Amino acid sequence: MIAGTPVAAQVPVPVQVGDRAGHDNMLQLVQLRWLAVAGQLATILLTQFAFGIALPLVAMLGVLAGLVMLNLASIALMRRRRTITNGELFGALLLDVAALSAQLYFSGGATNPFVSLFLLQVVLGSVLLARWSSWALVVATSFAFALLTAIYCPIVLPAGFDRSLFALHIQGMWVCFALVAVLLVMFVTRINGNLRAQDAHLVAIRRQADEEEHIVRIGMLASGAAHELGTPLSSLSVILGDWRRIDAIARDPDLVRDVEEMQAEVQRCKAIVTSILLSSGDARGEQSAATTVRALFDRVVADWAAARDFVHARYHDAFGPDVPIASDVVLQQAVFNLLDNAAEVSPGGIDITLARIDDSLTLSVRDEGSGFAPDQLANLGKPYNSSKVELGRGLGLFLVGNVARKLGGTLAAHNLSDGTGAEVTLRLPLVAISLADDHG
Repeated sequence: MIAGTPVAAQVPVPVQVGDRAGHDNMLQLVQLRWLAVAGQLATILLTQFAFGIALPLVAMLGVLAGLVMLNLASIALMRRRRTITNGELFGALLLDVAALSAQLYFSGGATNPFVSLFLLQVVLGSVLLARWSSWALVVATSFAFALLTAIYCPIVLPAGFDRSLFALHIQGMWVCFALVAVLLVMFVTRINGNLRAQDAHLVAIRRQADEEEHIVRIGMLASGAAHELGTPLSSLSVILGDWRRIDAIARDPDLVRDVEEMQAEVQRCKAIVTSILLSSGDARGEQSAATTVRALFDRVVADWAAARDFVHARYHDAFGPDVPIASDVVLQQAVFNLLDNAAEVSPGGIDITLARIDDSLTLSVRDEGSGFAPDQLANLGKPYNSSKVELGRGLGLFLVGNVARKLGGTLAAHNLSDGTGAEVTLRLPLVAISLADDHG
């Protein structure tokens, strides 16, 4: 009287079109269907050969073969597309209902105690599907149950089973109850876990949106300040040029030297303002230029060391064969921020290592400071995450992390095991900064 274990869909959350979770849910359904096929095969063979209850083996094994083909088709679908719709999941559950109905048809219909497994399909549908498809599944299972009360293949019991028929039915009901209870606990536990993971993902998305809004505000303020500073800096440059032509200043070498130093500082300020104005646009905009990994980072590290007058930067190039990429101001500024952060805590020296891991470049910066506090490591990449109390501190690694995220990379940090400092690693996929990506 046992028809076998049910074919049940285990999909953690209701899925909308384009939801990446749909792909994972279908994958779980495929995995569970393999288990269901194995369980049904074992149950059918046990019923046939251990209990001596004759079953239509060819037909029931044919249903299992159909489930195998369904799984292979589902795997092919997941390889072609990365999203699974509510309709596709509804179709999968309907096929599970059809498979269970077929197995019950060949093993006693509604007289089989395992007919209660239809309730499991209804529970899953109510949790996993949209409202219309949940009710459609209720109609489908109710119709299948009603049909099995009138149309089914009776089971022919061996001699001696007639006297214990009711006891056998009760035993089957108990096995069905235990099976449904175990499956529901397993499903609901996994559903709750996936719902918690989805909530955490939504929280992360909201936090990222808030951070990006914060970056936009910073960019707008920086761009506005740069525009405002442009005019006074130009005026200062003109005034200093006029001063150099004054006879009293021209005849005094000390004053000439002071004016030249002031002109150099004004030019430096103008260069910084120009860089801010360029960076306020798209991170991969018209300021990009063709270069290579080695040429870019060699130049950026050298420019940073010269601009900061930092002579204790030890640069190691372990990248390997060079790769053509697109250079842009924002990426260079991110590297500047990364190096600034290390040099500030380790004025005695920093180690900079450029390397390649698979299809990504890594820039590791190791300092000789006191390391990160545990809460700083836990909140790496968040704004104002700094041990310094000055207003505006803690934006350096925040901006580096956002540049890395925009380019599909990561920013990681850890304290050295010997307590001699910390290491921050920027990883960027080469495809994100390749010439093909930039101009394609």
